[in-house]
Amino acid sequence: MIRRRLPALHWPSVRGRARADAGPLLLVAAVVALVTLLAGAAPPMLRATADDAVRDATRTAGRDADVLAHSGWEYDDAPGGGRTRNPRLAEEVDGFRDQADAALDPVVRGVLRPPVAVVSGPTLKVTDGSVLRTFQLNYLVDERGAYSDRQVTWVAGTPPAPSVPPAEESTVVPYSGPPWPVQVGLSEVDAAALGVRPGDRIPLADQYRRVKDVRVSGIFRPVDSTDPTWRLVPWLLRPTSGTDGVGTTRLGGLLSPGSLPDARVAYENDELDRTVRFTPEPDALDAGVAEGVTRTLVTLKATSAASSVYDSSLRWESQLDLVLRDVQLRVNAAGAQASVLLIGVLAAAVLVLLLAADLLARRRAQPLTAARQRGAALADLGAELLVESAAVAVAAAAVGLALARLAAPGVAWGWAVPVAVAATAAGPAFGTLLAARATRDRRAPANRAARRWLLRTGQLRRATAEAAVLIGAAAALVALHQRGILPAVAGGATGAWSTQDSGATLPSSAPALGAVAGALVVLRLLPAGLRAALRRSMRSRRPLAAVGAARAAATAAHALPLVAMVAAAGLASFAFTLDATAGRGLDGGAWRTVGADARLDANPAAGVDVEALARRVAAQPGVRQAVPAQVTDGARVTTPATLVTPRLVVVDAAAFQRLLATTPLPDAPQLARLTAPADGGVPALVRSSDGSLRPGTRMQLPRGDDAPAVVLTAVATGPAVGDTEDVVIVDAAAMAAAGVPVVPNTVWVTGPGTAQAVETGAGVNTVLRADLVRERRTAPLTAGLLRLAWASAAALLVLGLLGLALGAAASAPERWLTIGRLRTLGLRLREARWVAAGELLPPVAVAAVAGPLLGVLLAYLTFGPLALRVLVGTDADPAVAVPWWGAALVAAAFLAAVAVVVPIESALRRRRRLSEVLRAGGG
Repeated sequence: MIRRRLPALHWPSVRGRARADAGPLLLVAAVVALVTLLAGAAPPMLRATADDAVRDATRTAGRDADVLAHSGWEYDDAPGGGRTRNPRLAEEVDGFRDQADAALDPVVRGVLRPPVAVVSGPTLKVTDGSVLRTFQLNYLVDERGAYSDRQVTWVAGTPPAPSVPPAEESTVVPYSGPPWPVQVGLSEVDAAALGVRPGDRIPLADQYRRVKDVRVSGIFRPVDSTDPTWRLVPWLLRPTSGTDGVGTTRLGGLLSPGSLPDARVAYENDELDRTVRFTPEPDALDAGVAEGVTRTLVTLKATSAASSVYDSSLRWESQLDLVLRDVQLRVNAAGAQASVLLIGVLAAAVLVLLLAADLLARRRAQPLTAARQRGAALADLGAELLVESAAVAVAAAAVGLALARLAAPGVAWGWAVPVAVAATAAGPAFGTLLAARATRDRRAPANRAARRWLLRTGQLRRATAEAAVLIGAAAALVALHQRGILPAVAGGATGAWSTQDSGATLPSSAPALGAVAGALVVLRLLPAGLRAALRRSMRSRRPLAAVGAARAAATAAHALPLVAMVAAAGLASFAFTLDATAGRGLDGGAWRTVGADARLDANPAAGVDVEALARRVAAQPGVRQAVPAQVTDGARVTTPATLVTPRLVVVDAAAFQRLLATTPLPDAPQLARLTAPADGGVPALVRSSDGSLRPGTRMQLPRGDDAPAVVLTAVATGPAVGDTEDVVIVDAAAMAAAGVPVVPNTVWVTGPGTAQAVETGAGVNTVLRADLVRERRTAPLTAGLLRLAWASAAALLVLGLLGLALGAAASAPERWLTIGRLRTLGLRLREARWVAAGELLPPVAVAAVAGPLLGVLLAYLTFGPLALRVLVGTDADPAVAVPWWGAALVAAAFLAAVAVVVPIESALRRRRRLSEVLRAGGG
């Protein structure tokens, strides 16, 4: 029975080898610590950034992120006919608010602010014969009481009161009686716009021309106009334009608990709407909580009562789950894109560690061989080397993870495993293999066929390994294009909020494997090029060139240095390209959102003369164009098949065409067709995401008064205006000829002096494209990923230079032995340096040129599936932007490194004695 013994460690040898090779071991430790720091800190920082992204998206969504509960009223029909006025209606609203609050799941309720109940009447028309104005009654109440009691100061008159004496509060209102009076309060701005005072009656009528009796009881001033509840009904504080259609302005009246019952009987049973609104608390949300909130909201809406059922059951509505799902998509995309960068850094680090292990084995060739010749077993040598490398790798990884914990809110220790394993296993593997080869007793066969067979066997093994890498790279690219980089979303609704996806490992490694495969292709082509250069140099009259080319051709078989340099240079260029492409996408997205260098949005209700504003801005120095337009979001346009709500743009078509021609936005020559007459209506350009609007479609644009609708005829596809895909563009002169008043509310400004020329003031909101680009670039996820791209590029460049230095150090003894012998024949030191540079320069130059080109090629092959559109927030993937400055930086760094390495090597070997040079390698 054979008994296996444990390896016997010779600790003095372990300590002696560690002291003798402290430099290379410290270099390995530095690489492990650096890469572990980057890879261990990036995912936790990305997870923290995801929390910031959730909060930022919730704040940006505004009222779209609110959770709403709707419920109908109990019918108030009296037994003998008519309707019963319920004086306790305000208490019912409070009970409805409490019911909705109690019905929410604790997971959702924990991220919402206290609820606010809003009662809204139908939109009424102001019938004073002025411009198109509408009016709406609103009642606001939260857990602290009605807004008419505590959030306003009455500067004139009194709060709204019941329209009947206390003894008659439960009176029955007949169906066919006169309009029931309702008292409301008006803000100072709304009262001035209507020209009314306390005690006046507002001339109002509903959509059926039935007159309503609404009287002003008092005029108020908000205690805090920045209270977020006012944003739910902004028309209570000031007139708002476009809320009820093109050219309309809405005003509002505030109800009190006393006048709310009057508003109930003044309308039909189903015309007064009551809603409880819950506003999210952004600081209470993070990526982990958002997942549960999204799932709960989807279930809540799915089990909610049908909107067509008019009873007191709760009907839930919210877009918060859609907002969070969009953030989830961006978080998962950022995590997948970050994993691509990190895998590239890990791949380059592993190559450099293999190169360092090879150098360390070469330095230890003599002591390892001597130990083997003295009887040391391979298992013993391997165990000693393993103990040494494990101690270095574990200690360095621990330092890297500790630094990562200081820099990030957590540590992703799983990313440190590949580097630690490579640093641990590479040294023992190379050292044991070298000792085995140096002491094996297998003799070279005398038979030429046997020697040829051994040579071909080695070539076949190398070709098999290279083919495996090429096949793996091709498989990763195919998987990336077929699967994409985004994690799968469970059930098409919600999925895991994670910066890592186990199924995306192969697609995420496509750029790294592609870089290694490309480096192997370059490695195969390099010897042929060097042999051609050698043949050419042999015919040269400069012998130093021939010597340098001969040395370069002799060392071309060293695979690891070239593969490490080309892969690192290619992946660094890839990271630079990702940053530049994202920057181009952010800039293009800002151009589309703003439409020019600046956009001025004016509120017509504020009395701003937009056309005069455009003329003043256009006269400023540095302004090329200032084009006014009327832009209405959510305009109601009817087609023969459906009702659509596109963005309606009324603009001077010729001026708008000139504006687009001076911006990076696509030109729109079809705008010229808007000035030509169309059959049966005003010509229009249309753009639709679902195909409901297409050229040839006849549309009707309803007007807010009793005038007939305007007929529009789609003559061509229009350009995108802003971030929406549903757009209708008409010419301002054609609309005016059709009898529709055009009130511009937007000005697009272009020119280098735009930022200094645009005006800001009351009623005007200025959006600068440069500010928008800066805001989007500094958004949590975008900024985090772009910082990671720069950090990865820097780490890869450092790793590439380390690969160059290690490769040069591995071949330095043989190189300077040859140069030393040449110096005995009269070669001067300066010429010796030129020979050394001639040996090192060809592979470095190939890496400096081929590496960046390989990175650009990988960008073209992978940026589509990497879904950079999600990162930059555009509908389409941005075009690849090649940062040639980055390629030049990588190339210059590699070439400059040669100029540094050669003098250092020369200085280190300048004092070698002649006897050492002549005796080395002899035998």
